[in-house]
Amino acid sequence: MINNEGQNVDLYIPRKCSATNRLIHAKDRASVQVNIGHVDENGVFTGDNTTFALSGFVRANGEADAAIERLWSKTYTAAGKKI
Repeated sequence: MINNEGQNVDLYIPRKCSATNRLIHAKDRASVQVNIGHVDENGVFTGDNTTFALSGFVRANGEADAAIERLWSKTYTAAGKKI
């Protein structure tokens, strides 16, 4: 819910799995959030990162590494290979 000042006042905002777009509920103890740092052409960290959230369902099926690879390659090509 948003108040009159435009601030979000909800106590809990659920995350969505980046791979399956399923909601990650509060009791999902196997879910993870991964931040992938961006580097420049010299391999130095630029201070930016991309965040992916994976549900326990994806991890339990053993598809987490393939999902991160697919998501990162989609993000990398959508950004015009500037990440």
